[in-house]
Amino acid sequence: MDRIDAMRAFVAVADLQGFAPAARKLRLSPSAVTRLVAALEDRLGARLLQRTTRQVTLTDAGARYLERARRILADVEEAESSAEGEQTRPGGRLVVSAPVGFGRLHVSPVVTAYLKRYPEVSVDLRLSDRVINLVEDGVDLAVRIGHLPDSTLVGRHVGEMRRIVVAAKDYLKRRGEPKRPADIAAHDTIQFGAMTASPDWRFVEDGSELRVACTPRFSTNSADAAVQYAEQGGGLTRVFAYQAAESLKAGRLKIVLAKFEVPPLPIHIVYPTLRLLSAKVRTFIDLVTETSDWHFG
Repeated sequence: MDRIDAMRAFVAVADLQGFAPAARKLRLSPSAVTRLVAALEDRLGARLLQRTTRQVTLTDAGARYLERARRILADVEEAESSAEGEQTRPGGRLVVSAPVGFGRLHVSPVVTAYLKRYPEVSVDLRLSDRVINLVEDGVDLAVRIGHLPDSTLVGRHVGEMRRIVVAAKDYLKRRGEPKRPADIAAHDTIQFGAMTASPDWRFVEDGSELRVACTPRFSTNSADAAVQYAEQGGGLTRVFAYQAAESLKAGRLKIVLAKFEVPPLPIHIVYPTLRLLSAKVRTFIDLVTETSDWHFG
C-alpha cells in the first residue's frame, strides 16, 4: 500500500462523503478506493469511516486523523511544487484562523478578494477567539493580535492595535469624564475579556506602567455585549480599537484617557516554522499588505 495514495483516497471519501464520488475525483474505480481506505485502516488499527448503505461518516478516530492527513498531503504537495519550481501560482486549500470580531470585519473582506484573484484556491476561514495550535488543527496561517510567545511560529508584522477606554457621551456628561487613570475608581466599569483574566486595566503614566483595579458591574467575554452596554450608559469599558470603531464613528461612544494608553499591540500573520512558505500563504500575506490598513495605532 502506498500510504500517500491511501491518505488521498481517505480524504477524498471524507470530503465527498462517498466512495463513488471520491473514485470519480481520483479517476479510480470505487473498489480501488475501498481497498486503499481499508488498507489504511488495517495499518492504523482503527476504523476511520462508518459505512452504511446510505452514507459514509467519520468516526472519532477518523475526524482526528483527517486534519493530520490533510496537513501531510499539503506538505507533500508543497515539497513537490518547490522541487518543480511551480511555487509562483497558488492552488489547493488554504485554512485561515482569526479572532471572531476582527475576522468578520477585516479578514473576511481579504478572503473575498483573495478568492476572486486566485480561483484555483479554496479557503476555509475559521473565526475563534481561542488561541489554537496551527499544526494540530490543520491551519495554514492565523491572524494574531498581541505579542507572540510561541517561538515555533513565524510572524509577519502587518499592523498595530490600540486598547482604548470608551464610554457613552451621555454617561460622561452625567458622571464626568475621567482625567487620570485613578479617576476610574469613581466610575462604573464594564469588563471585557476572558473570564479568567485579571480585572486590572493597564495604563502608562509619567513613563511608568500603572495598573488600576476595577470592580466591574458587568463582565463579559463578548466585545459586542460590552460595547452595547457602554452605548446604553453602562459605564467605561476597555476594548480593542476595531471593536468600538463603528460606535465611535457614529458618535455613540467617546474615547477617554487616550494619553495614558499602553503602546499598541502588534498584529501578526503567523504560520508554522516547520512548513515551507507555500504560494497560497505568501500571496495571502501579500494581499493583506497590499489592500488592507491594519494599523489601528
